Amino acid sequence: MQQVYKKIPGIVIAGLRGGSGKTIISLGITGAWKEMGFKVSPFKKGPDYIDAGWLSKAAGRPCYNLDTFLCTPSVVKHSFRENSQNSDVAVIEGNRGLYDGIDTNGSTATSELAKLLNLPVLLVLDCTKSTRTMAALLFGCIKFDPEVKICGVILNQVAGKRHEGKVKQNIEKYCNIPVLGSIPKLKSKDFPERHMGLVTSQEHSFSMKAIDAVIKTAQDNIDLKTLHEIVTSKEYCIEPGKKEQISISTEIEEQTGPASIKQGQTALPDLTIGIIKDSAFQFYYPDNIDALKKLGANIIFISPLSETIIPDVDAIYMGGGFPETHAPQLAKNKRFKENLRQLSQKGLPIYAECGGLIFLGESINLDGRVFPMSNIFPIKFGFSNRPQGHGYTKVQVVNDNPFFKKGEILRGHEFRYSSILDIDYKDHEMAFKMERGKGILEKKDGFFKNNTFGTYTHIHALGSPSWAPSLIKQAKAFHNRHRLTGC
Repeated sequence: MQQVYKKIPGIVIAGLRGGSGKTIISLGITGAWKEMGFKVSPFKKGPDYIDAGWLSKAAGRPCYNLDTFLCTPSVVKHSFRENSQNSDVAVIEGNRGLYDGIDTNGSTATSELAKLLNLPVLLVLDCTKSTRTMAALLFGCIKFDPEVKICGVILNQVAGKRHEGKVKQNIEKYCNIPVLGSIPKLKSKDFPERHMGLVTSQEHSFSMKAIDAVIKTAQDNIDLKTLHEIVTSKEYCIEPGKKEQISISTEIEEQTGPASIKQGQTALPDLTIGIIKDSAFQFYYPDNIDALKKLGANIIFISPLSETIIPDVDAIYMGGGFPETHAPQLAKNKRFKENLRQLSQKGLPIYAECGGLIFLGESINLDGRVFPMSNIFPIKFGFSNRPQGHGYTKVQVVNDNPFFKKGEILRGHEFRYSSILDIDYKDHEMAFKMERGKGILEKKDGFFKNNTFGTYTHIHALGSPSWAPSLIKQAKAFHNRHRLTGC
């Protein structure tokens, strides 16, 4: 099968390290271009949910993650093409440093993603207490991999016009790369940090005010018109009117759903999956929700913060988030928790990741205060000031369970500050053996009882193609059983 996609121009925004200012600049450019009348498709390189949430808010459309560890390169390329079609330009925020990856070949680096998608790179340089050295660092990045097309730089943390002038002169003299903007040291923090990243846009009470602030910063300090002209020039983009043919392999077809479903035919018109989504639970890849929709499921969103009764659903999907910041509200909603526990006992398929896993547990201990959760799993959670699990994961399915076949290898990631204070389990109740990552306990993860499954490993539906069909299968079985028994 051949699918023809129009080549959409785009830019990959990278830095020399994490914390160099990529997110603020990516948000500013995305929002400013949107205000100039362009339809902007936002993307986040890597598994991060928080930056993706902010980019989505700035663009006014979903932000998709592109990750060559979680998904194969062909799937990543297809995802970019498919999710950028209805736009004029794409903005991809990189992660960590330009050439940083999980191995010495940089196979998962931002630079490799830029090469895979054949897109230019805008490099953000944190110029704190540096002038001529910035030219040396940029020169090194240019020579390190000549296939990476650095089209311009943004200077960040500039102390003043004199500082800016010195850095700019050295870059133009030694690197022949245009300086397209210079961001001064910002006096106010519109984006307070939590843990290792920004707070989520849903939690920030003035999120649109913060977005407006970074848009104004970009408009005042970045040559947005010239940047757009560079990105859409013939040097970096196929000529207008020409199209690039992308062959959809069997691998991609399996991971995005059958063609009949993608054309709008609903395979299961009565099947409803409830997604727990509010400011406490908000970490979802759009691809995961899309995968369920493409397989025919109706999606409804449910909030344990504001609702007391769970609507009639055939399965529940609980993502991650920060339940610890909402622990008092979650603890008080006894009716919702009791309803969820009863549904779990009846065999309702429930799939939970990280924060969702915590909500299924017995309690959360926060600085000596214990907040009761749903008590579906016999796990007591605590919290630390340091990450207890952070990075990519690779798991082997070693025990029979409701959602994955024994012997499967899954790739995902974990990012948590929670810890296990107490747990009562038997080995056969843990589906995963961790080949990479920490998991729940002793390199084990994927705790399950009945049809309720909880894991610290976040998976991406395009990288774990069995997940969505499995959840649909379990939901359909429950739906049919529920209809026959009436309970």
